[in-house]
Amino acid sequence: MKLIIAIVKDSDAMAVTDTLVAEGLGVTRVASTGGFLRRGNVTLLIGVEPEAVERVFELVEESCHVPEPGQHKATVFVLPAEEFTQLG
Repeated sequence: MKLIIAIVKDSDAMAVTDTLVAEGLGVTRVASTGGFLRRGNVTLLIGVEPEAVERVFELVEESCHVPEPGQHKATVFVLPAEEFTQLG
């Protein structure tokens, strides 16, 4: 299992989230702020099997608007997740 942490502009967050959910992926959305100008960001937490990581990259990139010069569509981290459990 992999945990993908994707940081996207708040203006792209809904499109990215909708696209990921439409693909059957679970997404947790966390509001965040960062960068030099303290622009609004959204951090998305996505748990997937290793073979789905590249597909998530594609979906995030396709769902984001073209960035302003010097910016990126998203910043993405991929971490190993040894265990995934939903309680309740």
